[in-house]
Amino acid sequence: MSGQATNYDDVKQYRLDPEREQQLLQMAGECVFCWANKEGHPLGVITAYVPVNGKIWMTATRERVRIKAIARDDRSSVVITSKGTPLGGGKTVTYKGHTIIHDDAKTKQWFYGLLAQGMASAKDDGNAFTKGLVPELFVKFLDTPERVVLEFTPEMSIPFDGDKMALGTAAAYLEFAKEQA
Repeated sequence: MSGQATNYDDVKQYRLDPEREQQLLQMAGECVFCWANKEGHPLGVITAYVPVNGKIWMTATRERVRIKAIARDDRSSVVITSKGTPLGGGKTVTYKGHTIIHDDAKTKQWFYGLLAQGMASAKDDGNAFTKGLVPELFVKFLDTPERVVLEFTPEMSIPFDGDKMALGTAAAYLEFAKEQA
C-alpha cells in the first residue's frame, strides 16, 4: 500500500497545515472553551472568540462557573472546528494553554469593540442574532460591571485535517481494491 495507513490508529499524517490552521482560527469565530471543576472533571462551553497576536480572547460574566474555575486553576483548552466556515467541515485544532482573567475597563472596551466588529461582519451568515446586530448597542449590552475578558494563551496544539484523511483513505481503498482483484 501507499503512504496511507491501513487503519486510523495513527492520524499524525493528517495534521492541519499551519497556514490552514491560521485560516481556521481567523474564520471560525466560535470555539469550545474547556476547564476543570473543583473535582477535576473537564467541562466546556461554546463561546465567541477573537484571535489577536497568537492569543484567543473571550468574555463571560463573573457568575459563570468557568470564571471561578479559571481563577482557581488557569489551565484550560480551546477547541475550534471548521464546521460552518468556508473551509468546510473536517478541520479542527485543539489548544492546551492557560487563561488570564481581565476586569480592567481598558481591556474590556478594547475587546468589546473587536467582538462587535467581528459579529457585525458575520451579518450574512444566516444567524438571526448577527443579522440585526448594531455594534454600538452590542457593546452597551456587553459592558456591565460583572463582565470580564478572558485571554487564552495556547502552549500546544493538536491540528487535524479531515480533507487529508479523506484523500489518503480514498487512495488506500483504490490500492487495496487493486491488490484484491
